[in-house]
Amino acid sequence: MSKVTIRLRMSAHDAHYGGNLVDGARMLGLFGDVATELLIRNDGDEGLFCAYDSVEFLAPVFAGDYIEAVGEIVKIGNTSRKMIFEARKVIQSRPDINDSAAEVLDSPVVVCKASGTCVVPKDKQRGNLHG
Repeated sequence: MSKVTIRLRMSAHDAHYGGNLVDGARMLGLFGDVATELLIRNDGDEGLFCAYDSVEFLAPVFAGDYIEAVGEIVKIGNTSRKMIFEARKVIQSRPDINDSAAEVLDSPVVVCKASGTCVVPKDKQRGNLHG
């Protein structure tokens, strides 16, 4: 089954709460982007995200942190695609040192896990394009 990874830096624009804390919904937005790429690779169509089955927020994310979002299709139905997601902090901001300090983490910190279902209508599927 297909697997997709994206990595990006959380900016001050992403910070929603005091202390430059990033809203957990930002991780779900990343999972949506990962799901779209998975569907394009699998079906040649963006499809539709129907529902999350579970979402777990496990650690805080701050402006300046680098997040790696990974997703994988784990089950394929006629039109449904069951997926699992994980967001990991791979670089963290270090404002305790100075306003531009950061460090690469020896071990990524899992900040969010989720699973969900997407649908690609039968008439829009173009077959498994890139396995």
